[in-house]
Amino acid sequence: MPEVEPTFSAPPRLLVSVRGPDEALTALQAGADLIDAKDPERGALGALPPETVRAIAACIGDHAVTSAVAGDGTGTEIAAAVAMIAATGVDFIKIAVGSADDAALAQAAARAPGRVIGVLFAEDGVALDIPARLAAAGFRGAMIDTRGKAGIALPALLTAPQLTAFVAACRAQGLMSGLAGALTLADIPALAGLAPDYLGFRGGLCQGGNRRQALDGARVAQAVDALRTCHRADAA
Repeated sequence: MPEVEPTFSAPPRLLVSVRGPDEALTALQAGADLIDAKDPERGALGALPPETVRAIAACIGDHAVTSAVAGDGTGTEIAAAVAMIAATGVDFIKIAVGSADDAALAQAAARAPGRVIGVLFAEDGVALDIPARLAAAGFRGAMIDTRGKAGIALPALLTAPQLTAFVAACRAQGLMSGLAGALTLADIPALAGLAPDYLGFRGGLCQGGNRRQALDGARVAQAVDALRTCHRADAA
């Protein structure tokens, strides 16, 4: 597994969600840092079949970091969901933690030590004790996403100070942090300035801005360039 540490002072990396090996290669060739396996037909955190995730991981190999969604935290015991996706060979496993108690969190993290990312939904608000709980349970990182995918982006649901506080809380606990949720290229400058480890995209980098359409390699490349531009501007 590639060694990935929280970047803190480094520019955010680009996470791109894909639904199959073809899109994974498109994202990789356009410069994405993290290839994330997810089913856009099944909501914010729809899991792909394990065989599809395995194929994505195999085609990416060591050329980029990989992750996959294990589920939205409902209807399936989260530890079992994590274990199923962990067996596919991806580097990280994303699971919505919802109202899971500390024991359930620890059980989930134990199924893939050092590889589990807890996902929180912006619509629920973000309690700033969550990063500490995830770290204590053995999670590797925490990410905010949006449950709804009807075009209401993360910055419309949580303020910059709220997002800054979340990123800082993750940093204090040694967790990787990520921000996602109906983001577009226009959201990159402001969110990159908050210094998360990853910014996550799907719909904003697809044809027509539709998350159910094919990934657009040109848009992925634009996102990569935008992140680099933001970093150069901050360093100037």
